[in-house]
Amino acid sequence: MTEITCRVLKEGDEAALEAFVLPRISSSMFLLGNMRMSGLADTGRPYTGTYAAAFDGDEIVGAVAQFWNGNLIVQSPFEYLNQLWQTAISAINRPLKGIIGPAAQVEHVLHFLDVDAELLQTDEVENLYSLDLADLVVPPRLANGRLQGRRAELDDIDLLIQWRVDYNIETLNETDSPALRKQVEQSVERVVDEKRIWVLLDEGNPVSITAFNTAAKEAVQVGGVYTPPAYRSKGYARAAVAASLLDARDEGVQTGILFTGIENYPAQKAYTALGFDHIGDYRILLLKRPFDPG
Repeated sequence: MTEITCRVLKEGDEAALEAFVLPRISSSMFLLGNMRMSGLADTGRPYTGTYAAAFDGDEIVGAVAQFWNGNLIVQSPFEYLNQLWQTAISAINRPLKGIIGPAAQVEHVLHFLDVDAELLQTDEVENLYSLDLADLVVPPRLANGRLQGRRAELDDIDLLIQWRVDYNIETLNETDSPALRKQVEQSVERVVDEKRIWVLLDEGNPVSITAFNTAAKEAVQVGGVYTPPAYRSKGYARAAVAASLLDARDEGVQTGILFTGIENYPAQKAYTALGFDHIGDYRILLLKRPFDPG
C-alpha cells in the first residue's frame, strides 16, 4: 500500500488537482475555478490561495485551499483533512475568515478549532443543487422578451454596490460600515470587469441581480442572487438566474451549480422550477473577524 503524503501544491500540480476535483465538481467549484483563473501561486491577489493536497503516489486523494480572503475551502476524506488544513494555513500564516465546503467536512474542521460562538458571523448548512444546462427551463417572460437579462456594465456599478451591500447585510449578517462598502465596491468592480454579474430588467428598470461566484469551462456556480424587497415574489430572481445560465450555455458551459438555505423555501422553489436537482449539502461558515487557529 502506498504511503499517503501531504504537501502544499506548486506549479506543475494543476493536472493532478483537476483530476481530483472534476469528478467532485459540484462541491469543488471554488478549488477548480480559482486555480484555473489564478494558478497555484499564492500572491495575496484575488482568487489566489495556498493549496494543500494528500497524495497516494501521484494521485491526489484530498485537497483544501485557503484563499486570499481568508476562507478555507475543503474537499477531502476525514482521515486527511486535519493535516491538510493545518498544512495550508501554516504555510501562508493567514488568519482564518471562514470555512466552506461539504457540511460534514466543515463540521470536522470546526470540531478541532477553538472558535467561540460569539465569533460566528453566519453558519448555515445549505442545499446543494446541480443542473444540466441543456435541461434549463426558461421562464416564459424571459423567453418572450418581456424581461431582459444582460451582463452588468460600468453604468450599473453604483446600483450594484448598494444592492450587494444590502445582500451582505441580509444574507451574510454583515454590518453596514465604510469597510464593508469599500470591500463591496472592489468586488463589484472586479466582477463587472470579469463579466460575471447580470442585471434583470423589467421595462428597462433593474429589478434583480445575479452572478457567478466562480466559473470554469465545465460549470458555473451561481451566487449573489438578490432582489430588493419591493420587487420580490414576482419571479425576477428566477429569471435573472436563467438569463445568466443561458449566456453560459451559449458559451459552451454544460452545468450550473448553486446552493441555498435549507429553510429558504422561495429560493428552492425558484431553482427547482428552473430544473435544478437537489444533490447534497454545503456549509458556509464565516467569522466576524479573522481568527488565528495557531
